[in-house]
Amino acid sequence: MVDADQTFVIVGGGLAGAKAAETLRSEGFTGRVILIGDERDHPYERPPLSKGYLTGKEERDSVFVHEAAWYARAEVELHLGQPVTTVDREDRTVRLGDGTTIRYDRLLLATGSEPRRLDVPGTGLAGVHHLRRLAHADRLRQVLAALGRDNGHLVIAGGGWIGLEVAAAARGYGAEVTVVESEPTPLHQVLGPELGQLFADLHTEHGVRFVFGSRLTEIVGQDGMVLAVRTDDGEEHPAHAVLAAIGAAPRTALAEAAGLALVDRAHGGGIAVDASLRTSDPDIFAAGDVAAAHHPLLNSRLRVEHWANALNGGPAAARAMLGQHVSYDRVPYFFSDQYDLGMEYSGWAPPGSYDQVVARGDVGKREFIAFWLKDRKVLAGMNVNVWDVTETVQKLIRAQSPVDTDALADPSVPLESLVP
Repeated sequence: MVDADQTFVIVGGGLAGAKAAETLRSEGFTGRVILIGDERDHPYERPPLSKGYLTGKEERDSVFVHEAAWYARAEVELHLGQPVTTVDREDRTVRLGDGTTIRYDRLLLATGSEPRRLDVPGTGLAGVHHLRRLAHADRLRQVLAALGRDNGHLVIAGGGWIGLEVAAAARGYGAEVTVVESEPTPLHQVLGPELGQLFADLHTEHGVRFVFGSRLTEIVGQDGMVLAVRTDDGEEHPAHAVLAAIGAAPRTALAEAAGLALVDRAHGGGIAVDASLRTSDPDIFAAGDVAAAHHPLLNSRLRVEHWANALNGGPAAARAMLGQHVSYDRVPYFFSDQYDLGMEYSGWAPPGSYDQVVARGDVGKREFIAFWLKDRKVLAGMNVNVWDVTETVQKLIRAQSPVDTDALADPSVPLESLVP
């Protein structure tokens, strides 16, 4: 165990940072634990921001990782509302925005990611929104409710997970919704055309209008308010609010200024870490959205932006900081809820990596499991309105063995029987 007089500093007030702090204490670390967040809210989870909290089904307090009193009980020192401006690796200090300097023996960077910005005229209008922080969700929840009351129009730039979840929430409030997506289907780069079309049909049935193969070129407004958007096909679409949901960029500025090794954007970006989540500096670790980790199972470097990676990566980094042997090889996992469709996705199957998609169940009823395969080996699986199968799907992925595709597609064959 490391010495009790050591100081471990965590930069980042999200799920990864909070779970890292919790793990340090549960593993018996008795030194100082300092958690620094640039938001004034206590660490919180992000899925409710586009799911339960945004839809109005969950209260604001439900998003927080721990109750506020937990940090004092666990002797975790909080510095909230202050960004870290500098990491000095030579002196092993971090400097906050108010000039405070804090020394560290081990440092965890859990700085997360930030929404990519639209680069078109009109983005400064009051009705243009992003969704990453709790304050964004607070504001957007009010906007969606107002649009629903006034029969207003929301235009969403981007048909990824955030865009679709907000579209479902907006329709729940009664707002009119148009999604502008440059690909031929939503989620095209994640699920491919077949499964992407499934989500297009789902949203169309619920009144969402799609504009595929187009990009926003201008947001039109007057007196600071949004009136419409224009797309590169020459069309104009009514809008009273716009959500930019075109992806997120890892917050690597601190790491870059400190001279840590990074991964270029063409390969996903992020802070380069090994399987123990250690950066190019042996005293600095990274976890969550910002970490581009070498994955022992997949033999590739991955940066995963989903909830489960923060939930599990923070504790893994904490154990590595304590000197424990860590090989972080969790199968990537995420989930989504839209209308009456719930799904879970496990694995990693980027475009071009697979040669076959196998469906097990009734795709028409949206009760099935889809598998992405390469040379009959399961790379990823998505269960749609089928539950309690994630563990088995992940075992198939971990096995990295060829499967009988006919049996994989046959619901009468127990899925567990296909695990070698």
